[in-house]
This record gives sequence, C-alpha cells and structure tokens, in this order.
Amino acid sequence: MKQGYDDGVYDGWATARWVAEPPKRAGRSDFERDRARVLHCAGLRRLSAKTQVVAAGSADFPRTRLTHSLECAQIGRELGREIGCDPDLVDAACLAHDIGHSPFGHNGEFALNELAASCGGFEGNAQSLRLLTRLEPKVEGAGLNLTRATLDATLKYPWFRQAPGTKFGVYAEDAEVFAWIRSGAPDRQRCLEAQVMDWADDVAYSVHDMEDGFHAGLITFKNLKSQAERALVSATTASTYCDDDVPVDELTEILDALLALDVWPAYYDGGPGTVAALKNLTSELIGRFCLAAQQATLAAAGEPATRPPLTRPLLTRYGANLIVPRQQRLECALLKGITAHYVMTRPGVLAAQARERELLTELAYPVERGAPGTLDPLLRPAWDAAGTDAARRRVVVDQVASLTDTSAIAWHHRLCAPGTS
Repeated sequence: MKQGYDDGVYDGWATARWVAEPPKRAGRSDFERDRARVLHCAGLRRLSAKTQVVAAGSADFPRTRLTHSLECAQIGRELGREIGCDPDLVDAACLAHDIGHSPFGHNGEFALNELAASCGGFEGNAQSLRLLTRLEPKVEGAGLNLTRATLDATLKYPWFRQAPGTKFGVYAEDAEVFAWIRSGAPDRQRCLEAQVMDWADDVAYSVHDMEDGFHAGLITFKNLKSQAERALVSATTASTYCDDDVPVDELTEILDALLALDVWPAYYDGGPGTVAALKNLTSELIGRFCLAAQQATLAAAGEPATRPPLTRPLLTRYGANLIVPRQQRLECALLKGITAHYVMTRPGVLAAQARERELLTELAYPVERGAPGTLDPLLRPAWDAAGTDAARRRVVVDQVASLTDTSAIAWHHRLCAPGTS
C-alpha cells in the first residue's frame, strides 16, 4: 500500500491527528470523537444565526445554516453508510462543511473576499478548514484536532486559490496542515467521503430551500404549471448551476418530466394536509437523489445494490468515487434554479444584499483600527503575533467572518454609530 493514504480502509494513517493526544475513554471510535467535537464547537452553534437563503430571524420556518448542516449530516450519514463509508466520519464532515461561512450567507462572502484581497482572499470553504485546524479552541495549536480522514472529508475544493473569484479550499498560510491532511493523496481529487458530503449538501439545500420557498408563498404550483415560467427557471438554471453547456431546451424537458412525477402536491395553502404533502415531496426527492447515487456507485464498483450493506466490501477514501447520474444532477440543479428564480431574485433582495455587504465592509475598518481591543480575546494573540499588514488583515477577516448576522449588526451599531471612533 502506498504510504500517505489508504485506498479502501480506515487505518492508522486515516485516524491520525495533527497533534498526538493521550487515549480517551474506551467505547468511542476516532470518528465518533470527531463528530462530537464538531457538534459541540462554537462555530457550529453560530450557524443558527447565519443566513441560508432567507435572512436568519426573519421568520421561524426557513432553514438557517445550522439546520441546513444538520439536515445535510443526516442525508450524508445514511448515504455514506449504504456505500460503505464510516457514517460518523461523513456525519462530522457534513456538520462541518459550512462552519466557516460568513454572516449573510454567500452575499457576505463576496464582501469579505474584497476585504481580504491583500491577504489572499476569502472563501467559506477555506475558512472552514481554518476554523477546524486553527481557530476553534480544543487542542492548542490544532483547532479541533480532528483526524486526517475527517479533515480530508471536509475538503470540497482540495486546492489553493488559482485565480481571484475561483473556488478553493485552503489559504496559503494554512499550507502546512493542508499538506499533512493530503499527504500522498491524489492531486486535486476528493476522497469518497468528501464527495458524499458534497452531494448531501446539494441535495439538502436544493430540496429544502425550495420547500422554504413554498412555505413563504414565493414559489407556487400555479407558476410551475406554466410552460413559460418553466422555461425561465431552466434559463436561470443553465446560467447559474450548470458547469457545462446544457441546452435550456433539455433542462426544460427534464423539469417537465420531474414535475410530472406523482409525488408533487396539486397545491399548497399552509394547511395541515398540504404541509404534510409538501413534506412528503421533500422526502421523496431526497430519496430519489440519494438512491440514484447509491445504485450507480455500487454498480460502478461491481457491487449489486440488493446485497445487504454488511456483506459488501467497504467503499472508502480513495477506493471509489461517488457516481451521480447526469439526470439526477440536472434535476437537483433545476430545484436550485426554482429557488433562485422565485426567491433570490425577487424585488428588494438585491438592495438588501448590497446593504449587508456595505455593513460588513464598514464594520471591518473600526475593528482593524481598534485592534487588538476590538477583537475577541481568542484572536488577540494572533494579532499580536502578526508581523505584516496582510497577516493583521487576515485576523480582522477571521473576526468579522466569525460573527452571526445578528452580532454583525450589533457590532456595526456599536463601532460605526456616529460619534464612535
């Protein structure tokens, strides 16, 4: 076996930690410990007040980043278990996958990326790795000190920034721990558990964000029955969620077929019957997307899906890839397109997002001017140790990124109000 990674089992290399720790109480696996560390950390709790799609706190029903992460973990855990991955490892990776996201969702990420231009940019996925390995206090100098395999499973983009505006999973200053995580792993290839996490993320937010849109009255079955509206949704999907050139006509055909399935309710009015029907729809869609990936993955590995999971060889790490049929990938993208068309681009949203970006930009400067006194005590040593303006700016970005939507507004009111300095 090649030194540096295992291709099908969780050996001592996979379960190693950046900083060695003494044995803990018996009865828990290394990955159960990882899951518990993520579940109990402050970064995960903060996601309860960070925007998913609808602003956190604006209503009781819509998902937050935290509830999305919990739902992602449930989906990923079950899918991973069915194909042979350790369920606690996948669960931990799914819980952690959004832990580095900024206030105000992806909108806040754009503002922080501009603020961090002088120190390598900002990316929520790279910030997640930074929290897990550096900023979350569990083991000094190692963040939560998770196992190599769990950290690898959180890496949706296992590479450095290639160019401004592109996705990446690690900052230059975190290169040492990244090299340790990825030692011997195929360049730029995600492990199977990370692929499961990524698909669980896609499934969770495509289905649930649409459910939230129906509940808010922003998405209606009446609109979706219109062929003209479906064409608009397909166009939005093609321009926003399809990496390759998928014809709009093909997407419209797939959307027509998807909406023709008998799992869709006839209407939604918020009453008990239609709420139950909508919830059944989300369950059916999640099952459809996960079962398709499970069956295709097992088939590619030469394993019949009918064989009980305990009698199948384990598919883990770099021993297999998750196979998601093109049909289900495009169906999932179309659900995202529905939400984008009816929820994210509705009147007033762009103006509100501009104000949120402005708020984070305005907040960063008094935080920087007043540092280290304006920083959380956890970040003050990093400020004192920073030897360059770029390093100090990174600490400020860490601070602002850690805030929730509500605390960012409160900090802005305290530090940016007229008369403050």
